[in-house]
Amino acid sequence: MFDLFLFTGLRRGDAAQVGKQHVKDGSISINTEKTGIRVTIPIQPELQATLDAGPVGDLAFIATAAGVPMTKESLGNAFRDACRSAGITKSAHGLRKAAATNAANRGATERELEALFGWVGGQMASLYTRSVNREALSKGAAAKMSRDETETSIPAPLDEVRVSGRKP
Repeated sequence: MFDLFLFTGLRRGDAAQVGKQHVKDGSISINTEKTGIRVTIPIQPELQATLDAGPVGDLAFIATAAGVPMTKESLGNAFRDACRSAGITKSAHGLRKAAATNAANRGATERELEALFGWVGGQMASLYTRSVNREALSKGAAAKMSRDETETSIPAPLDEVRVSGRKP
C-alpha cells in the first residue's frame, strides 16, 4: 500500500482499483475516480520492485487475503490501522501530498504536477510549487544567469558598428 500511494500519488479510490490491466509499457494509465481525468504514471523502479515481490491481486494490486479488491473505504481504514500500529497518525492522503511535494522539490512544473496527479486549474499544483525548497530553486535560477564557456563577456554587435563612408 505504502509504495503504491507514494510512487503513484493516487487517491485511495484509484489505488483500490489499479491493477495489472492498467499497466502498459511500464506505465499505469487510469481515469481518476474523482475527476475522470486520465493520468499516466510511469512505474518507478521502487514500485516495480514492490509489485514484483508481491503478493498482488489479479484485478487490483492491493487486495484482501482472499484476493478480492478492497473498497476505497476499506483500503483507507487498513492503511490508517497499519499507521496507528506503527505509532504514526497519518493517512493515505498524506502520501499523496508527500508524492506531490517530492516531485515539486525535484523541479516538477505546475503542468507536470497537473498531468501526474490529475489536477486542473493550476491551484493545487501552484500550492506545491510555491512551497518547494526556495534556496535550491534560486541556486538553479542563478546558474542560468551565468555565462558558459561559449559566451563572451561582451556580446557581438547585431548591426554594423560604423556607418559606411564616415571616418572614426
